[in-house]
Amino acid sequence: MSTTYTISDLAKEFDLTTRAMRFYEDMGLLQPERSGPAGRNRIYSARDRARLRLTLRAKRLGLSLSEAKDIIDVYDSPRDTGAQLRKFLEVLGQHRQQLEDRMADLQMNLDEVREHEEEARQLLAKVESENHP
Repeated sequence: MSTTYTISDLAKEFDLTTRAMRFYEDMGLLQPERSGPAGRNRIYSARDRARLRLTLRAKRLGLSLSEAKDIIDVYDSPRDTGAQLRKFLEVLGQHRQQLEDRMADLQMNLDEVREHEEEARQLLAKVESENHP
């Protein structure tokens, strides 16, 4: 029999709340089987566990959950490795470009702050020298 997990098992293993686990399920990232009265108990498979690990890795990379789902779904489907890798590279390339654009904006802001700091230092030095000849 294959290994199964409860929502609590996976939440504890990955340091998540059960609410987060249910959210990932609502997003279609996890697809647990249901058992018990009215299907209230979730039973997660090794596949769900692997998808959760990949989801959290994608989040750490800064990908959105929909981007993560797209990539994971491609990996989870009947495989054509070339298509999967092209999709993965496309998503990563777009994400890298967004990060580079944000980094360039931050660098411009940082340069501007440095200019204002230098101007303020020069004005302060001038004011202090005028007040204390």
